[in-house]
Amino acid sequence: MSNLMKLEFAALDITGKNYLSWVLDAEIHLDAKGLGNTIIKENEASKQDKAKAMIFLHHHLDKGLKTEYLIIKDPLE
Repeated sequence: MSNLMKLEFAALDITGKNYLSWVLDAEIHLDAKGLGNTIIKENEASKQDKAKAMIFLHHHLDKGLKTEYLIIKDPLE
């Protein structure tokens, strides 16, 4: 099955070699989408915004990492 959504930036590599650039890109894009507060400690983001952020972040993970993060529901984790 092909990936239907175009990535806004490179997915986090399973080796973590692009972690720093991935974090910066993720923060910038979440801020632009109005979801930047979802990754700040002690945030008051709604469940809906947390879910939107998780969908976005999950979409930008290497396929091998996606299975490790299946049960995570809070983007801060």
